[in-house]
Amino acid sequence: MSAWKELLEGKIAAKTARVQVIGLGYVGLSLAVELAKAGFTVRGVDVDLERVARLNRGQSYLSDVTSETLAPLVAEGRLLATTEFDEVGEADALIICVPTPLRKSKEPDISFIVSALESLLPHLRHGQLLVLESTTFPGTTEEVMLPRLQSLGMVVGEDVFLAFSPERVDPGNRRFTTANIPKVVGGITRSCTELAASLYRHVTVSVFEASSPRVAETAKLLENTFRSVNIALANELAFACRKIGVDPWEVIEAAATKPFGFMPFYPGPGIGGHCIPVDPLYLSWKVRLTGYEAQFIALADQVNRAMPEHVVNLVAGALNERGRAVRGASILVLGVTYKADVNDIRESPALEIIELLARRGGQIAYADPFIPQLALDGHKLSAVEPTGDAQRHEEVPRRAHVHRQPLGELP
Repeated sequence: MSAWKELLEGKIAAKTARVQVIGLGYVGLSLAVELAKAGFTVRGVDVDLERVARLNRGQSYLSDVTSETLAPLVAEGRLLATTEFDEVGEADALIICVPTPLRKSKEPDISFIVSALESLLPHLRHGQLLVLESTTFPGTTEEVMLPRLQSLGMVVGEDVFLAFSPERVDPGNRRFTTANIPKVVGGITRSCTELAASLYRHVTVSVFEASSPRVAETAKLLENTFRSVNIALANELAFACRKIGVDPWEVIEAAATKPFGFMPFYPGPGIGGHCIPVDPLYLSWKVRLTGYEAQFIALADQVNRAMPEHVVNLVAGALNERGRAVRGASILVLGVTYKADVNDIRESPALEIIELLARRGGQIAYADPFIPQLALDGHKLSAVEPTGDAQRHEEVPRRAHVHRQPLGELP
């Protein structure tokens, strides 16, 4: 055992280790709060000035973290935030929780990881633990992060410690939270794994120690690829049942009575959020580099991304049956977030549905208590009360364009 590992182990056990969380979104803020609640002194780093200011006032900006939980931690000095990296050298553990979107070409974009790492490097010292939580392609920890640490002349596993532990945050889920979702940890060396696991055991119910970062990275992608493929199957079932005159919801309800060998998934308007539309493509991209094509992933993506157009066609068909056209029709969209009870519109299929309806000439309004305003190509919309009279309210311009943003499946 290296002297640095022994020293850090002691600090983690005594909860005197100082932790910095880089990125204070759904993942980072939830983790920072749990670490502070466990007794650690935590500093968050984020480039968003408004987030940092609100956190330092004890005001939460996320539905999953209440201000009542956050405020006492801030008042006690357990959790504070900054936009600077100048306190990195004072930290014992550093956890990166930055976004990892897709490029327009559907290739991984790890620029936020690289940027965070480059900002950390000038301040790193011996005896620190660095953990990456951002979802990424298998090999990122070993191929991108490890060489940069080695360039400092440090021996990873002896002087400094590096691991990957995939985030598993499910925004809006009141049953499963950071505090009770098991963690997976894979370190560059056994010492790296053990140190990261010892830290996470203070904030969650159990830790699975993987043999390598690559296993941990792939496990995360499998979790959401499983969901993407099964959602695609449910969506395709909806298409098939419509053709043969069968109610897909009743079919799923009937099949779900089987107590083994079946797990119900449901059709919806598309997939969204920070995981399901993105993570499987990180895996398929990495595998494609070897010359192998992950066909299930590609087909699931194709089926799921066809759902917004399908929803618009259903709307057009329903209007046509009433002797109406989409053009000029007043249409109220109920809900624009990617899932229920969150204020998150990343990759929301509702945005594409609004865009497609507006392009067909529909007069669109929306209702969503979690999103009071929505910007579509610079045009701001305000949420309305679902009173049935959408025409009284501000409408989407007919040629509105929505840039596809990071929504999840809806039941």
